[in-house]
Amino acid sequence: MTNVVTDQPGARSVLITGGNRGIGLAIAKSFLANGDKVAVTYRSETELPEGILGVQADVTDAASIDAAFKEVEAAHGPVEVLVPNAGITKDTLLMRMTEDDFTSVLDANLTGAFRVIQRATKGMMKLRKGRIVMISSVSGIYGAPGQVNYSASKAGMIGIARSITRELGARGITANVIMPGVVLTDMFNEVSDDVKKKYMEDIPAARFAEPSEIANVVRWLASDEASYISGAVIPVDGGASMGH
Repeated sequence: MTNVVTDQPGARSVLITGGNRGIGLAIAKSFLANGDKVAVTYRSETELPEGILGVQADVTDAASIDAAFKEVEAAHGPVEVLVPNAGITKDTLLMRMTEDDFTSVLDANLTGAFRVIQRATKGMMKLRKGRIVMISSVSGIYGAPGQVNYSASKAGMIGIARSITRELGARGITANVIMPGVVLTDMFNEVSDDVKKKYMEDIPAARFAEPSEIANVVRWLASDEASYISGAVIPVDGGASMGH
């Protein structure tokens, strides 16, 4: 899927994986409004707002990722801002979790992020600049029943970002981690009222986040204003995880 993109002076090439819905789409719209050249990956055919380039890709397949990058690079130039957002869940209690439940979530969420970051940094190193903003979760530091696999995948992003910071910081590349709390997406709207009430009890702000509130922080971290921030872990959760 492709949309016509008109270049603007200073527009950067931005890629968000899993950017066709929810938080990923909000991030894509935020960068688009900022005047950037925005591309997103998706797994199944989808409709996207005008101005966003959609490329089909599977983050568990390195060849698929490489093909997606080549398409984005041909349209927008080397990726300057990368947001590894694609992910899955397979929630179940530890005693019922199969090894495949565990490894498949890590492969998509954590190793998938590694694959797209590794491919993106090839271009970033040549440019001697780049912004990587990883979308983790407060579950990565706070933990959650039934999410041993998901929490592990999200916690691992911190190690990736901080290692990248030490390896590539001198080349003008930053890597940071956003940790959203409960966000009002279509997926969360399907949760029962009882579960929503339980989540709300742990949020000092006494409300859930809008996807745009996550997107705004991501866009800021990728801006020149945040050029001296790298290896940071930033919760955007209304205070739910403070102290952890």
